[in-house]
Amino acid sequence: MSDLFDLSGRVAVVTGGSRGIGRAIAEEMAAAGAAVVPASRSADAVTQVASDIRDAGGTAHGATVDVADPESVDSLMDEVVDTFDGVDVVVNNAGVNPDDALGRPEDVTQSGFEQTVAVNLEGAFTCARTAAPYLQASDHGSLINVASVGGLVGLPRQHPYVASKHGVVGLTKSMALDWAPDVRVNAVAPGYVATDLIEDALNTESVRQSLLDQTPLNRFAEPSEIAGPAIFLASDAASFVTGSTLSVDGGWTCR
Repeated sequence: MSDLFDLSGRVAVVTGGSRGIGRAIAEEMAAAGAAVVPASRSADAVTQVASDIRDAGGTAHGATVDVADPESVDSLMDEVVDTFDGVDVVVNNAGVNPDDALGRPEDVTQSGFEQTVAVNLEGAFTCARTAAPYLQASDHGSLINVASVGGLVGLPRQHPYVASKHGVVGLTKSMALDWAPDVRVNAVAPGYVATDLIEDALNTESVRQSLLDQTPLNRFAEPSEIAGPAIFLASDAASFVTGSTLSVDGGWTCR
């Protein structure tokens, strides 16, 4: 059974791979045998992640990318192919939820809305489209989109984020139809994960308790708990899974 989760010989690109969920996915995919490319806008950060992975015995190469810039995405995929000779797995994890995109609809700025959609939805589409020829040429082509519980239900005061993540879930389904049987396309939908992106919420007791009250497991996830499902979806253990969105939310969407 353990062989089904082995990613040896595969090349995995993880956007937003410098911290939080993306870093955990990159580290755990490397531990499962993949050659990993953590990518983000911060060259120093991804260089450090790749160095840490190599120090732990894995294979990694850090690369910079701005997923909202198609030319930057083109350069990323060229760099990956030049370095590792192909792409087998792409994890679309890069995402934002800026302050000016939060609040009641009338409080959201146009720039906040556009930035959120450009990174979360358009960026995921651009990375998928650019990687398509390499994924289709692979014997193990797998695209994994990191959505959110906000892609499955409504969340107050997070309208651009929720819209973008619903779009990611829709893209997952439609791409799965177009790219079958050559590429499997799936998504993970995390609940609230203990990362710096929700640090303010975790430090506000009333908000923290409200989130816990809506989570049947009564805790926040650790980033590594999202990495496991991502490895499953990338691996042969999920060889008959495509077009699915796997909730990893501590029961949030049970309600």
